[in-house]
Amino acid sequence: MMRRILPDAAALDAAIGAAPELKHPAQSITPVIWLIGKAQSGKTSILRAITQSTTAEIGNGFKACTRSLQMFDFPADYPILRFLDTRGLGEVGYDPAEDLAVAEQRAHLLLVTMRAMDVGQGATIDVVKELRRKHPDWPVVVAQTCLHEGYGPDQGHLEPYPFTPADRDLADVPHLPQALARALRYQRDSFESLPGKGMVVFVPIDLTLPTDAMPPADYGLPSLMDTLVAVAPAAMRAALQALPKTDSDGRRRSTDPIILGHALAAGGSDLVPVAGAVAVTAIQARLLQRIGQIFGVTWDRQILAEFSAALGASVAIRALIGVGARQLAKFIPIYGQTVGAAASSTMSYAVTFAIGKAAAHFLTQRERGRTTDGTAMAFQEALRDALRRAKTTLAANPAKREQA
Repeated sequence: MMRRILPDAAALDAAIGAAPELKHPAQSITPVIWLIGKAQSGKTSILRAITQSTTAEIGNGFKACTRSLQMFDFPADYPILRFLDTRGLGEVGYDPAEDLAVAEQRAHLLLVTMRAMDVGQGATIDVVKELRRKHPDWPVVVAQTCLHEGYGPDQGHLEPYPFTPADRDLADVPHLPQALARALRYQRDSFESLPGKGMVVFVPIDLTLPTDAMPPADYGLPSLMDTLVAVAPAAMRAALQALPKTDSDGRRRSTDPIILGHALAAGGSDLVPVAGAVAVTAIQARLLQRIGQIFGVTWDRQILAEFSAALGASVAIRALIGVGARQLAKFIPIYGQTVGAAASSTMSYAVTFAIGKAAAHFLTQRERGRTTDGTAMAFQEALRDALRRAKTTLAANPAKREQA
């Protein structure tokens, strides 16, 4: 007899309610970007822009790691990225030694923020130099922020965006105000003596609010995201690429990080002491619930039956969703019966990812009154994509590090 996917809403609620606390395991395999800079240098603006979170959400989402070091998880329930934020460097009476010692054990990439017209960056440069002495291969991305403070009267942003990583001295940027050009070069020259061989890349940006009347409000953001993807460790790239895109469909902006976050949590459930199969089932149930919330849908018996039918023709797919993580490999011939526990994490990640993609496709088509026949194909394509990327996506497992 073929098993059905969560046959009714009660089963969905039971799976969610029976879950152990899984946020900590999810955090243990989540890559960390460390934001370093002076107060008011644009760290919160960058965080708001790349996560599409509101200022209130960010303010309420930070959790203390030390007296002045904070961590922000995105998304909050099962994060795909974590952001470390230190207190503003150079503040009177602030000794960052304790925070730096804690943060350097967790970080995977340094994102340094410098207000473009602020040439007094000695405290920030000193910290970055010290970190690079200890971690000479760490990449460093320097976001030079608030460009408009160096513009002349009635001047707007240079369009199209003219800055490139290769143009270190800004020689190829026409019409750049001289004062701004001098300040940007001065900051860049400050990194010339930086120890280590890791990449150092500068990205001028100007992130404002729509009410500031300085369009576009996300000036330079695409370049910053491309740079982060280019220099990040391989296992961080999938998370960066799943971050919300301002030019993408609103529902996709919301669902992509949630799907990847739950998939990573499912993949990580076998790396920590929780009941793997139970944990994965609960994570998948929570994923369906979260996607349903985005679409304003409650998974009742009828909708779950429609989803199951849409996955339909392939018995293997329907059975795949209904089993525990340690039984998944038998349904994928390429993995077979002998892979054992080593494949469990990969399969848990891949199947959870595919379930999320299929559910988002199903609810989108259903909402638009269109046929949901493509749901099974969406599942299969997502499963193949997840299996292809699983090795690098799950590779960076900081579970051995001290947790926040």
